[in-house]
Amino acid sequence: MKTYHTLLYYCYSHIDQAEQFAADHLQFCKSLGLVGRIIVADEGLNGTVSGTPAACNAYMNAVHADPRFEKIDFKIDEVDEPSFLKMHCRYKSEIVHSGLRDPKIIDPTRETGKYLEPREFLEMKDREDVVVLDVRSNYEHHVGRFKNAVTLDIENFREFPEKINELAKYKDKKILTYCTGGIKCEKASALLLQEGFQDVYQLHGGIIKYGKEAGGKDFEGKCYVFDNRLTVDVNNINPTTVSICYNCGTTTSRMVNCANPECNEHVTQCEACGEKMQGCCSDLCMSHPRKRPYDGTGYYVKIPQPVNFEKINLRKRKISANPTLHS
Repeated sequence: MKTYHTLLYYCYSHIDQAEQFAADHLQFCKSLGLVGRIIVADEGLNGTVSGTPAACNAYMNAVHADPRFEKIDFKIDEVDEPSFLKMHCRYKSEIVHSGLRDPKIIDPTRETGKYLEPREFLEMKDREDVVVLDVRSNYEHHVGRFKNAVTLDIENFREFPEKINELAKYKDKKILTYCTGGIKCEKASALLLQEGFQDVYQLHGGIIKYGKEAGGKDFEGKCYVFDNRLTVDVNNINPTTVSICYNCGTTTSRMVNCANPECNEHVTQCEACGEKMQGCCSDLCMSHPRKRPYDGTGYYVKIPQPVNFEKINLRKRKISANPTLHS
């Protein structure tokens, strides 16, 4: 029997005095002994928390008791150890960074794609009049994605609006959007509707719920998650591995964060290259003076840093040295 639970959830619901709510909610989570990461914004909540089953049940009951959050659909994973090391609850401008902050333009509480439950998604996804659209970032869909899904070349979800024109050729199709837990699809599907797409759907509960309720059929590879597990299995029907090692090209689903904190790139890296490169994605990163010690996991406690030109230029130099890294 697993000792701990990990909860994944989100909710678009207006929160008054959201910054104070975040501070109070942090103390509440700590009082239950939870660890995790929660983002609070005026538009709602986005969280992953981990703790004992009793603590997680107490948390879900308390959140559901608030009328603003009574409809939250918690995805529950049983885990051997807590999925985080600390508890963070922070106020931000959005619960998922999209750049679509004006509720007069995009408001998931008003208009969004039609929900498809996992088994409905499974039944529809292979039809000829359907396009399955992955709205996640490159590092997420590189390690796992639905069979025949359309993926976008984006480093962050905030780049999604820039890719709408590339999808225009699918306007006569039914668009089935999906992401990890559903949160990105709320805004992605709303934006597609605004841009003239007629039949837009979203996988309710995302890949995680699909794995639990539909067995994960035809999801190839693993699902990236935003905690120290990095990836999880979702397909117990026809599993396969689709990702390759960033360094040597061998098949692997093992994902790490680069040991150079100025890079922190999410990459798939086999164990042999992990040892050889000491958790770094390139020779450039191996020589960085702030390189973190490698413990074999490739997971590091995130240290908030402003976006800087060193990281941007480092990435350009690595791609220039090996243009196949992101193919």
